[in-house]
Amino acid sequence: MDDISKLMIEQLRDAYSAEKQALRAMGKMLKHAANDRLRQGLQAHIDQTEGHMERLDQALDQLGGKPGRKVCEAMRGLIEEANNEMGDAERGPMMDVVIIAAAQRMEHYEIASYGTLAALARAAGQDQLANLLHQTLEEEKKMDEDLSTVAEAEVNQAWIVEARMSEEDRETANENRRGGGRRKAG
Repeated sequence: MDDISKLMIEQLRDAYSAEKQALRAMGKMLKHAANDRLRQGLQAHIDQTEGHMERLDQALDQLGGKPGRKVCEAMRGLIEEANNEMGDAERGPMMDVVIIAAAQRMEHYEIASYGTLAALARAAGQDQLANLLHQTLEEEKKMDEDLSTVAEAEVNQAWIVEARMSEEDRETANENRRGGGRRKAG
């Protein structure tokens, strides 16, 4: 096996590990997300990520490799940071802002990985492999764009409005979200 193939196999293993970790993280994000469009987007990307992993299996097969036990430390760090931030946020618009920020950091890492892999495969004359990786690259870019759209159209503004509320108004909004609206005497 030549050095180019060895490097590509290691990079593909890293991408496989990143996708596997991202899949679990997105499941957790989905459970905590309040915004419907965000939830729909996360669910769609969870489904899509399973396809990304299948493509990575195909890419590894083309090069004579297997996913192995490699752990993507970069994705691990991004997810750890996301979990810490989510632990500090209340459910609702603030949590949605945190989820989008974390998901976009993860997407940007994946975009960098797939962009590099596709370019390397093309440079090595492996056009079929490059096309396979480019397909995933485009899906990752689309998810990033979709997250930006949801943030800009709904989530960011909802959080800004909530952050500017008085403490009493925030408590009432949180109770209403939980289904236990409070009534004022009077």
